[in-house]
Amino acid sequence: MALKDKYADVILAANSAGVANLQATEQEGVLYVTGTAPSLAAKDQVWHAFEKLDPEYRASDIVLNISLAEGAAAATVEYEVKSGDNLSKIAKNYPGVSWKDIFEANKDQIKDPNMIHPGQKLKIPTV
Repeated sequence: MALKDKYADVILAANSAGVANLQATEQEGVLYVTGTAPSLAAKDQVWHAFEKLDPEYRASDIVLNISLAEGAAAATVEYEVKSGDNLSKIAKNYPGVSWKDIFEANKDQIKDPNMIHPGQKLKIPTV
């Protein structure tokens, strides 16, 4: 199976998200997907498509290099804590964000990173 076929859903997500200058080139057994997303939501759409194929982000046969368009807001996203959540579990939903990033962004309401509560609204920094 060609890598473009294997990752067709990721390429399709990038197209439907409006990623500009989208290129998917295969070189030495690795698929390089590059382009510029018009918004953080569009960039996340591509990463979520990849996550469906590889939930632990362990694939070594794809490189996603989707940059954010100049002037696109890189702000925060709000997340409401659910029962059973912890900062590490939440961070897995946001590529490039660690539990420490979430803790740092919410020091005004979290004193201990092991003590979050259902219903809390956390700021998730975007990358």
